[in-house]
Amino acid sequence: MKTEELKKQKSTDLEPFYQAMEDDSKLLEEAFEILLEMVNSEPKSTKKLALLIKEDFHDLHKEIAELCQPDQDKGNTPSCCGGH
Repeated sequence: MKTEELKKQKSTDLEPFYQAMEDDSKLLEEAFEILLEMVNSEPKSTKKLALLIKEDFHDLHKEIAELCQPDQDKGNTPSCCGGH
């Protein structure tokens, strides 16, 4: 029971932060950028986040796939190896 109370209290404490991100898209973008930088530095976290996006956030996964599509159309050679 105390665990539920703590979870509720923590959620309530973060409510102004969540509201601020909803109100200001720039703040939301900055928060995502910081979070992604943190995740990117941990290989296990990077893979877990990628799987989460793929499995649970279909619209976001679709947008990422569409952004990557032009790179795939250039051939099978990775861009780092001169596959333009």
